[in-house]
Amino acid sequence: MSSSSDVAGKLMSAGDAVARFVSDGAMVALGGFTINRNPMAFVYEMARRRVRDLHLVAHSNGQALDTLVGAGCVSRIEVAYGGNGRFAPTCVRFRKAVERGEVAVEDYSNYQMALRFLAGALNVPFIPTKSGLHTDLVARQGFSSEYRAAHGLPDKKLIVMPDPFDGACDDVVLLPALKPDLAVVHVQTVGDDGTVRIKGLTFADLEQAKAARAVVVTCEEIVPAAELRVDPDQNALPPFLVDAVVLAPHGAHPTACRYFYDYDPAFLNDYRRAARDDAAWSAFLDEWVYDLAGHDDYVAKVGAAQLERIKADPVHGYAVGLDRR
Repeated sequence: MSSSSDVAGKLMSAGDAVARFVSDGAMVALGGFTINRNPMAFVYEMARRRVRDLHLVAHSNGQALDTLVGAGCVSRIEVAYGGNGRFAPTCVRFRKAVERGEVAVEDYSNYQMALRFLAGALNVPFIPTKSGLHTDLVARQGFSSEYRAAHGLPDKKLIVMPDPFDGACDDVVLLPALKPDLAVVHVQTVGDDGTVRIKGLTFADLEQAKAARAVVVTCEEIVPAAELRVDPDQNALPPFLVDAVVLAPHGAHPTACRYFYDYDPAFLNDYRRAARDDAAWSAFLDEWVYDLAGHDDYVAKVGAAQLERIKADPVHGYAVGLDRR
């Protein structure tokens, strides 16, 4: 990872960041949670550049995961949950791809995925837990032995063994660490020294970033470092952990970014309707991804009026009175 503490040396466009850090077959960790802080500007650029054979890993993701799967960018996924809340309790294109056998999936619990990223962040090969004992999460695996061997994956989803310190105690589950090639997260603020601040829940973003070989941060704003030295306990990642910074206002749209904007119910409803039908989905990709030159065009297409509707209240952090139907 870069040791530079000056964000200017790491600042680049989403397109340049994808070209530099994403290759076909890469393991990519997606930050955010369901319809909160998904790194959509970066995801759209990956789809626009027709990246293929990605191995996605995530805690619980929604719009970003579904868009990449629907765009044919993904071959395998390790995840706890893929959904857009009430808009799609299971992401539509994700579900279709699984049912059609277009992607291979291995599922863990939310806690298990968080632990696996923590193990990667700690640079240990596995981590023990009792989470999942006596459930199908332990009894069943999504990737076959042949698939694992063909793609260089661990021989087993997990291992159950007696506690090595007290054999009379209950069994423990050993979970393999995750060490992605890239973690991409969307945040509110980056200082001009590269310090990262996330407002609100961080989900598994910090563990993903610390576990990954490279980290791309997309952000709403870049501010003087002195601003982030006020309440420094609110800062999330130090400059030396970040390899690239992409300034992308509204870069999580249509998901929410607390204190900047809420999720976009109108867009998510339109997305769900399009995702249900293959022809409509193809047209949606053309309209919102392939036919646009980049993030600025996307934001312009969403339109100032809609962005104003979902603008967050500075006190509450979300859009008070937003029609969420």
